[in-house]
Amino acid sequence: MKQEEIKEWVVRPMSKSELAMAYAPHLTQGGAVNRLMDWIHHNPELTEALLRSGYRKSQKLLTSLQVRTIFCYLGEP
Repeated sequence: MKQEEIKEWVVRPMSKSELAMAYAPHLTQGGAVNRLMDWIHHNPELTEALLRSGYRKSQKLLTSLQVRTIFCYLGEP
């Protein structure tokens, strides 16, 4: 029986591209960021929660609160 690797995700500030690549490691960095942003924009509750946390579309670094919020709505990568 093959044992699966279990990765514990630590909530910490991280770049959008780092988080996006964690969700879609098989895509290019740009493709992964586009996919993550699509998921966010197509989830009005997540979008609103991020806006309440101070999120701005132009920011490159997500705060710990914003990462936690994304994990709550999308699950951990």
